Amino acid sequence: MPFMGEIWYEDYGSGRTFLFVHGWCMSSAVWGLQRESVATDGRFMAVDLQGHGRSGANGKITRFSDYARDIVRLVNDLDLREIIPVCWSMGAQIILKAYPVLKDRIAGLVLVGATPRFSSAPHFPHGLHPKEAEGMRLKVKRNLGRALEGFNRNLFTDSELSDDVHARQVEEIMASVVPPSTCIALDGLEALMEEEVLEEARKVRCPTLLLHGEKDTICLPAASAWLHQVIPDSHRIVYNGCGHAPFLSHPKRFNRDLQVFTGGIFGKG
Repeated sequence: MPFMGEIWYEDYGSGRTFLFVHGWCMSSAVWGLQRESVATDGRFMAVDLQGHGRSGANGKITRFSDYARDIVRLVNDLDLREIIPVCWSMGAQIILKAYPVLKDRIAGLVLVGATPRFSSAPHFPHGLHPKEAEGMRLKVKRNLGRALEGFNRNLFTDSELSDDVHARQVEEIMASVVPPSTCIALDGLEALMEEEVLEEARKVRCPTLLLHGEKDTICLPAASAWLHQVIPDSHRIVYNGCGHAPFLSHPKRFNRDLQVFTGGIFGKG
């Protein structure tokens, strides 16, 4: 698969371009249950953020803008147009940071488990308490592997992966994610704790699909409800009984929702 400088991305299929962006401490591997569905009549592209997966790191990553700059460069250098970014968790914040520059190349946005601010604040009470984020940072400093084991368990509710075959499939996908270095993990967590994209979200003027798990304890559902209020042309779907990763736990429904959304933009169901 190709590289763009330090950045690795998968490029599969042809047609309308769907650009998948993963979340904190993950990689493009998490989108394994979307690849074939998208590529039936579209172009599946999935990027590894700098320092994640197969992408290198050319310096300290301290801000969402560092990641957003890589996405902008990838889209511009490949001359991608009318793209549909599908972005999860921290990936949603990154694409919102990049949106003002890329808006003329974006046909629609899909934000999954999204929040414009990870930690709660007086002006945005829909995030985690800062003490919870600080606890995550301490765990990462002690032992990244153990911290990520706990984080990955919290992606799903207890009953969400009840089918054994599907559960093994998800387990294999998660096992294929190569974790970043502790330094990269801490840099990303620092950005999550300190940054926000509230103003960037208010400027979104393209069709936007917000997908959120009802029982998401990582990025709270109230956060996407806020996004729904401030993004004029947005549609919000809540997955009952679902945690932070509906594209893994409910892939058929997720892929169908993506197809319907795209059909509404480009005039086909």
